[in-house]
Amino acid sequence: MSRPERGVQFAKSVKVIEWLKTEILDQIANLFRGIFHANQHMMIDSLSSLVISVYVMARRMGFSFRELDQAVIQKLREHIHEGHQLEQWYGDLSSLEEYVNKR
Repeated sequence: MSRPERGVQFAKSVKVIEWLKTEILDQIANLFRGIFHANQHMMIDSLSSLVISVYVMARRMGFSFRELDQAVIQKLREHIHEGHQLEQWYGDLSSLEEYVNKR
């Protein structure tokens, strides 16, 4: 790949990451609207779009989907070990870790 082509690819990657950042913010706003209106379809649609955008952003930043999954599992384990409140109160983090490990 020639220098100008690499420059174009770099600029394109930066533009895509910027677009993904706005997409994430837009989906957070949609999620809040869904919560406000108690619209379950809007909430699950926004949450699923957020997950997709985060995975794609990680890939565009040079991380594999597997690396992101492993980092999530590691973060879950850290929070469980440290006694995170969501784990203490509801067991959410260990439930999520179990789910992620089964897929």
